[in-house]
Amino acid sequence: MNKAITDGIVFQPTAFSAGLGVWSSEDGTPGSDTYAGSATAAFVPSDADFGGALELQKTDGTHRVRFMGETPILPGCYLRITARVKAVSGNLPAVRIGAWAARGDGTHLGGVTEAGPATALTAYGEVVQVSAIVGTGNRSGVDMVWGTQAAYGHFGIDLTGPDGGIVRVDDIEIEDVTAAFLRDLVPWVDVRDYGARGDGTGDDAAAFELADADADGRAVFVSAGSYRIASSITMDSPMIFEGRLQATTGAIVSFTKSFDLPTYIAAFGDEGTALRKGLQALLNNADHDSLDMGGRRVTLDAPLDMRDAVPNRSSYAQRRILRNGQIGAAPDGDWAPEVVTSQARYAAEAPTRLTQVTNVANVPVGALVTGAGVGREIYVRSRNVSAQEITLSQPLSDAAGVQTYTFTRFRYLLDLSGFSRLDAFQIDGIEFQCAEVASGVLLPPVGVATKIRDCTFNRPGHRAITSHGAGCQGLMVERCNFMSFEGGTPAQNRVSVAMNANANDIKIRDNRASQFRHFLVTSGAQGLIAGNHFFQGDASANGLRTAGIVVALRACNTSILGNYVDNCFVEWTNEREPEPDYAGGFGFAGLTIADNVFLCSNVAPSFSFIVLKPFGRDHRLNGLNISGNNFRASGVVIDRVERVDTSFAPLDVGASRQVSVSNNSFNNVEFAIANPLRVRHAQNSVADTWVVGTGGRLPFGGEARGVDSLVYPSRLRNGANVSEWVMPYVSTGEGPDRDRVHVIFPEAVRGDLDLAVRMD
Repeated sequence: MNKAITDGIVFQPTAFSAGLGVWSSEDGTPGSDTYAGSATAAFVPSDADFGGALELQKTDGTHRVRFMGETPILPGCYLRITARVKAVSGNLPAVRIGAWAARGDGTHLGGVTEAGPATALTAYGEVVQVSAIVGTGNRSGVDMVWGTQAAYGHFGIDLTGPDGGIVRVDDIEIEDVTAAFLRDLVPWVDVRDYGARGDGTGDDAAAFELADADADGRAVFVSAGSYRIASSITMDSPMIFEGRLQATTGAIVSFTKSFDLPTYIAAFGDEGTALRKGLQALLNNADHDSLDMGGRRVTLDAPLDMRDAVPNRSSYAQRRILRNGQIGAAPDGDWAPEVVTSQARYAAEAPTRLTQVTNVANVPVGALVTGAGVGREIYVRSRNVSAQEITLSQPLSDAAGVQTYTFTRFRYLLDLSGFSRLDAFQIDGIEFQCAEVASGVLLPPVGVATKIRDCTFNRPGHRAITSHGAGCQGLMVERCNFMSFEGGTPAQNRVSVAMNANANDIKIRDNRASQFRHFLVTSGAQGLIAGNHFFQGDASANGLRTAGIVVALRACNTSILGNYVDNCFVEWTNEREPEPDYAGGFGFAGLTIADNVFLCSNVAPSFSFIVLKPFGRDHRLNGLNISGNNFRASGVVIDRVERVDTSFAPLDVGASRQVSVSNNSFNNVEFAIANPLRVRHAQNSVADTWVVGTGGRLPFGGEARGVDSLVYPSRLRNGANVSEWVMPYVSTGEGPDRDRVHVIFPEAVRGDLDLAVRMD
């Protein structure tokens, strides 16, 4: 680059032969004294070495010669001032390039270097050449660094040393030497040319933005050095990094044309810092909806607290995506769970609150709560230190009174819990390499429509996805792969859980989960769980199995559709109720289990695929659909596909309503259930009361409460084998288990009968 050629800018001063009225003996500013008519200076038209030359006698301590023309100083442009001088007689002085720096308004720019290196004259007649380079940027080889505030300068020479000597000076030259500082034909501007120091001190933010403004479609090049950024910058040009940035926590660094993690890694060097600054920019810039990790792997030695990385945002409600990369845990990092025990009081009147909590300040938000009456996957949502209270993600069950609770805070690779609310945040195509020590993602306490899709959660130490509040409202987890590290551990001894949810409207679709304790624990309504494959078997003979899906809400209105449920089961409980006995409401209502494949092996015959577990008395079914499923046991015959876990209380099967169990297939299952249940009865002896049993095939040990239809597949006959044309009535709920139907005729007959018996 040469501005004299490309832009026609004139840098060269007027020759002495044109007159000395433009050469000042002071600083060169308008009105300063000139050498025109000076008694101690004159133009010598003929000199053996110089041709024409300025001859002057040194009379001041620093004797100045300054061109009064305003030589422009341009960002990115470097000028070399050259002078040739020889001593003629008298004392021998020293010579250097001298200058006067000016701002755009004509005032003096102080605090900058205005002289080049000095060279002593040691002999008469010997030509000495001195030069100095001036420019805006702090670059190697630049003698006078003036920064971006400089607009122009007055240049010439200084004579220093003893007075009285006479010297001659050849015409002073000023040339553009910018090309010496640039690589050949590169389409970029360098931040150093705009005043960036690159020494790790001060604030280079303004220089970066000046370079960006002047780039005009070119890239901005950050040459070698350490650049401190203490205020926010937005760079709208492509970025090229040789040096590194050191940004303060609150300084937002946005690369709008190079917005991807590889660029941030190039900028900051450290991968963890780069990811934090990239996420900070993502939530503070409207130009991009996503941060692409570019397939890079970022290894963390401690959790990435996203709220800490974005300190200026306590909430955010626009769609933003983190995509396409790997986040891994350093095995020797800070991943050990924090465990605190505290005594607290619980009362059913405040179902999600613990009061009188000792050392409440030490109880971490997001911690798993365990204790008597605490259901699965209940977490600390918030705490009030002054009131000694903790807010829970879900109510407890039958836990009234004072007891000691344990609070375990897992450490997550990506921790969103610091936000008060975070909506529409999406994680797409990220592999969380948890290395058996870290957990995966902790959701915000409040949020709508979080989406996690096409992600892999590899060997989480405790949890893959955790909701400790209502940040799972409308949660979508799709096409993810969850891989536990506990494959060799018996199912009942595993501790890791793939995910939990507390709020409504979740969509869990097309995921795969291998050998966790639970695949999903959900407490919300209107959920859709479809197309997933989750398997939890082990090599134990007659092995125990754990729930793959736990639905911990009675009136759940949830659909479990088209899943492959492999060596685990669906468990439906009311373990979130402070007073668990039934006192009204819908009961266990609104669950659909349809078109799934259920498979088990190496299990005890008592294993069942669907388990209903009441935590209190008098609970009943009121809306359950089990249809189109394929139930299969491999290598073993199981008793039933469904059962009631009576560990706490039985089910009031006599109050069942709206139960539909139909079109299922059963392989190696002793009792194939249905409702309505088709029963074929052969009455071989004449009787006026036929006792028809259901053979244990009514769901959940249900009672025979109704008959939908009654058909004779053959003729009725009396004792004389004469056909009878009589109509019976039925009495339901007969027998000690109330699972029989009495078909009562007006006279004794025999024959065959098909009944459709209902348990609801």
